[in-house]
Amino acid sequence: MTDPRPRHRGRTTIPTVTLTLHRFGPVRDRLWALAQMGLARRPLARLPGLDFWKLMGSGTGEGFTPVPNTAVWAILCVWDDDGAAEAGLESDVFARWAARAAEVCTLRMDPISARGVWSGRAPFGPGRAAPVGPLAALTRASVRPRNLMRFWRRVPDISARIGDDPSVRLKIGVGEVPLLHQVTFSVWPDADSMTRFARNSGPHAAAIKAVRDGDWFAEELYARFAISDAKGQWQGRPIGDILAPPAPA
Repeated sequence: MTDPRPRHRGRTTIPTVTLTLHRFGPVRDRLWALAQMGLARRPLARLPGLDFWKLMGSGTGEGFTPVPNTAVWAILCVWDDDGAAEAGLESDVFARWAARAAEVCTLRMDPISARGVWSGRAPFGPGRAAPVGPLAALTRASVRPRNLMRFWRRVPDISARIGDDPSVRLKIGVGEVPLLHQVTFSVWPDADSMTRFARNSGPHAAAIKAVRDGDWFAEELYARFAISDAKGQWQGRPIGDILAPPAPA
């Protein structure tokens, strides 16, 4: 679900991007989150400085699977600046979600690079130089219905390999529409480890070639971000501890 207001297709300034993850416990809270996929649209649309947003569910297992995980839901936001992000994250919209969730964490990010479009837009705009430190990668695809079977035959293997990579700090698969609109989000300690996986993983490289040769996607977007802040808890641990590099041996 995205912002219904008319907006420009591209950006000329560097925005602040946030990804907020929520984990819900009881069935009644999971049903509440499902209902928010429609009900939260109008309150989000009224938040000042919120230029682009997506409400998303998640997959089970390794996170990027065709079977939904009713416990985990995400809100991706692109704010005009840090001030808008700070005020928006403290708004009643996010407070209601946090009050229902058993766990919640938010990553605040600065775009480094992006190519492609999402719902016909380039939401992340220009980026800045990559810093030293952890980076996040976001891959989004809108799958053509005729390619669904081929896509889902490949993706679980790729997702499992990402999860098995010892460099990965955090990985989750989310999406707007089950099966058709999919997002992978992962956090890596540095650009080198991210690039090594993309180049050296056999299934990943084969899938990229298949996509390019077969015109699988109606839309696709690839983006990288520098993580400027991380707050909250995930999988029973402070999110800052999860993203921190391992202590020297």
